[in-house]
Amino acid sequence: MLSENIKAIRKSKGLSQQELAVKLNVVRQTVSKWEQGLSVPDSDMLISISEALETPVSTLLGETVIETEADTLKAISEKLEVINLQLAQRKNTRRKIIRWMLISLCAVIVVGFAALAILNSPYLGWDYSDPETAVLGVAFHSLEWLFIRVAPIIFLIAAVGIFLTRKKG
Repeated sequence: MLSENIKAIRKSKGLSQQELAVKLNVVRQTVSKWEQGLSVPDSDMLISISEALETPVSTLLGETVIETEADTLKAISEKLEVINLQLAQRKNTRRKIIRWMLISLCAVIVVGFAALAILNSPYLGWDYSDPETAVLGVAFHSLEWLFIRVAPIIFLIAAVGIFLTRKKG
């Protein structure tokens, strides 16, 4: 059991017999003899082996350790493919959200222009002798003036954004 466990854990850690031997300050043949069951390490060496393999001594002495298959190129490529698909889905979702936000912004601007056209600046007919009415009229006029100047620029930028976020292919 010990011999099989040393070999299985060493392989799962990606170490050669020589590399383990260097870590333990022994010759490669000693590691080979342990793994073949021709000799057994003493208790101090067993502790050193467990430290070198980053494995508890009880695991080395316990049941047979199932060899973990090292990641092959195929397994790595499959993992990368899954990650790439997840990233593509995230990017696609983000693109759709941005596109719909831009479409909504354009719709709000169109509705704003329609509302201004229908209302036809009613504050222009107000009696400005009352200070509160005058302040409110100036505020409405300022907002309308700013909207008329800025909204077309924002609309154009949003339209370009909608074009750029369209689904390609």
